[in-house]
Amino acid sequence: MYTGSCLCGGVMYEVDGELEPIQVCHCSQCRKAQGSAFVTNIPVSTSAFRLLQGEGMLGSFESSPGKYRVFCHVCGSPIYSKRADLPQVLRLRAGTLDGDLKTRPVGHFYFGSKANWFQINDDLPKCPAAYTPPKKP
Repeated sequence: MYTGSCLCGGVMYEVDGELEPIQVCHCSQCRKAQGSAFVTNIPVSTSAFRLLQGEGMLGSFESSPGKYRVFCHVCGSPIYSKRADLPQVLRLRAGTLDGDLKTRPVGHFYFGSKANWFQINDDLPKCPAAYTPPKKP
């Protein structure tokens, strides 16, 4: 089990089970929403996510049709995003998790939108579009 929270500590949550690989997104929407060169997302099943406190502190913004970015409206910490066409999955912001994580990044996505001022010095795959998980046999 993993726990996480926003910067002010008003929103707290837990996630059951192991975490999927981290997806590093460089699209312009994610860069603007995070105020950074990229965002680190972890897909989490809604059944594994449990909000412990702060439901009334959560705000959301529809950044594109059917895509909602959920954040603490007190401190501004982004918590997760969700899509109307994929209601069973949240894209949890890895930076809000507490403690050490076993999971690691799987690749850089929307690499063509990368901020020109940020240098990437790793060997992870660099993909021009969104992450597509491998098909399970």
